[in-house]
Amino acid sequence: MFRTETLSDNSLVKQFVDGDQSAIELLINRHKNRVYTYIVLIVKNQHLAEDIFQDTFVKVIRSLKTGRYTEDGKFISWVLRISHNLIIDHFRKEKLLNTTSNDDFEMDLFNSIKFADDNIEDQLVYEQITSDVRLLIEELPDDQRQVIMMRHYQGLSFKEIADQTGVSINTALGRMRYALINLRKLIDKKNLILTKN
Repeated sequence: MFRTETLSDNSLVKQFVDGDQSAIELLINRHKNRVYTYIVLIVKNQHLAEDIFQDTFVKVIRSLKTGRYTEDGKFISWVLRISHNLIIDHFRKEKLLNTTSNDDFEMDLFNSIKFADDNIEDQLVYEQITSDVRLLIEELPDDQRQVIMMRHYQGLSFKEIADQTGVSINTALGRMRYALINLRKLIDKKNLILTKN
């Protein structure tokens, strides 16, 4: 008998579809940090990220139960795509709700650059930059990666990071400094351009 922790994602998916409820809990626990981090990186709001995270796994469970999962060995990519689509849906709804009347202003609001939407090219470039940065962070040593994730993706203060990792604030700050130095080196080494323009 295999220990469930060592089973592949696809084996756990099959077990869940066959009626084993504990399999979905294992899958969620296995990937929750990566999925949550991905969502919070884009929406930049912890409460909203938590809502979208929950919606993502509700949709995952429904899709699995109705047999709509067909990705072989790509469970996490499929989950991230679901979360990405839910993020886009959220911003579309928000945009529809936040409409402004042009009659309330002397100048033409809709001619203002401030209200101009990013075009699809800008969105794709932003997504590519975000993805590139995330891949670079994965190349950092564990302690440096941890401090970047906690600071920039979870929004923790350096004091909170120090408390949670059991180090001094100076050590946490030092790790962030080295992480940024190493990220710059990686960007130069890989010849990446991480700007929209």
